[in-house]
Amino acid sequence: MSSSTRRLLKETTDLQKNPSPHFTAAPISDSSLHDWHFTLTGPPAPSPFSTGIYHGRITFPPTYPLRPPSFRFLTPSGRFEVNREICLSISGHHEESWQPAWGVRTALLAIRSYMDVDAKGQVGGLEMSEQGRRELAEESRAWRCGVEGCNGGKTNEEVLREWREGVCRERGVVDEESGGGEGEKQEKQEDETQESDAAQSTSAPVAEPAPEPALEEPQEPSRGSSQPQPQPQQQPIPSSTPQHQPRPQTQLQFQPQPVTTTATATTATAVQDSPWLDRAIIGVLIALIVTIMRRVFRDEDGDL
Repeated sequence: MSSSTRRLLKETTDLQKNPSPHFTAAPISDSSLHDWHFTLTGPPAPSPFSTGIYHGRITFPPTYPLRPPSFRFLTPSGRFEVNREICLSISGHHEESWQPAWGVRTALLAIRSYMDVDAKGQVGGLEMSEQGRRELAEESRAWRCGVEGCNGGKTNEEVLREWREGVCRERGVVDEESGGGEGEKQEKQEDETQESDAAQSTSAPVAEPAPEPALEEPQEPSRGSSQPQPQPQQQPIPSSTPQHQPRPQTQLQFQPQPVTTTATATTATAVQDSPWLDRAIIGVLIALIVTIMRRVFRDEDGDL
């Protein structure tokens, strides 16, 4: 078995184990693993393709994934020409930008998001009015693939519905979209409301000014006085609204207070020890004076 075949089998099982409600892709038959067909929903609203479901073909080269595959749309979309290779950075037209780590999932998601980009004369691109694209999007849901062995002649809407109700629901990846990308818009709105609620809940305790004066009040008297114990006991009494915050503050205030008491204790002991030092110095000076006087008297007696 070649490395290309092993890679394609691996991607086939990955799409089954980790399905996406926005697309499905698989080989047409077990004998031709390098020829796939895909069914893809359009990008979310307000895109003119949001209600569309499109069918296309993927052709893999024998050296895949070293070389990129080629993609073409079989369903009329108004964005890409029918049955013509698409010129994208992930397609065979740009082998220099292809990365072997990419696969079918990455390519289909890129094509889905790329549909809203202007064609601008690209190979396989097509210019059409927004109204014409919306009409083709509605007609694409009933489109059927004429290739033998592809989805049993089912419409694009039937293929995607069976994929969502079967594989996606078994894996818990059910999307309740009714038209291509409308479900994504609802999910984004729910995510935005959840993020705003979370931002309000996190900003509420930060805006409370009550804990700030509680930290400043005990610091000033603790520098000059040696009795810091009654100060933290009076702080939680006026703060009635923040019930959970004063507790860690009092714990933080008890930590620097023993440092101040030890500092005052050391200064007190230093003051008490200073008279003894003075007396000792005076005694030493007196002893020196006495010895000097004795030597002076001895020298005078010797001269006489």
